[in-house]
This record gives sequence, C-alpha cells and structure tokens, in this order.
Amino acid sequence: MSAKTKKEILVEKRVTYTLLKDGQFFIVENVPARIDARSGEQFFSPQTVEHLQQIILKHRKPVRTIETPVFEFA
Repeated sequence: MSAKTKKEILVEKRVTYTLLKDGQFFIVENVPARIDARSGEQFFSPQTVEHLQQIILKHRKPVRTIETPVFEFA
C-alpha cells in the first residue's frame, strides 16, 4: 500500500462522547473532534480531553438525565 492510499482525511465535526466509569455511564454531547473520513476514528485535541475530564471528574450538573436499558450479550 503506497503512502498516498494511507493518507488520512480528517473532517471537523461535533460528536457524542461516551464513557463508562465506576459503573456509571457518562454522555457528553457536541464535543469537537476530528474524524477520519475513511475509518470513522475520532481524534480530540489535548484541550478537549482536559475539558472532558473536568466535566466528568468534577460531576458538573448535567443538562438532562436519561434512562438506558442494559442487556447481556449471552
């Protein structure tokens, strides 16, 4: 595979970031990210990662709460 076919094409978008921490599920909407157009992989700036950590670790008041069903794969 040549270097030309490996080239990433990154697109700026707003995404929904999810995290399961200590049995609690966190959802942060409208997070700025760069998305690889081919693979869908998300990349976040160091400032964005720091802001996400502060939102989650400092338990900011959420804008809303949702109830989510949980299923076993088996």
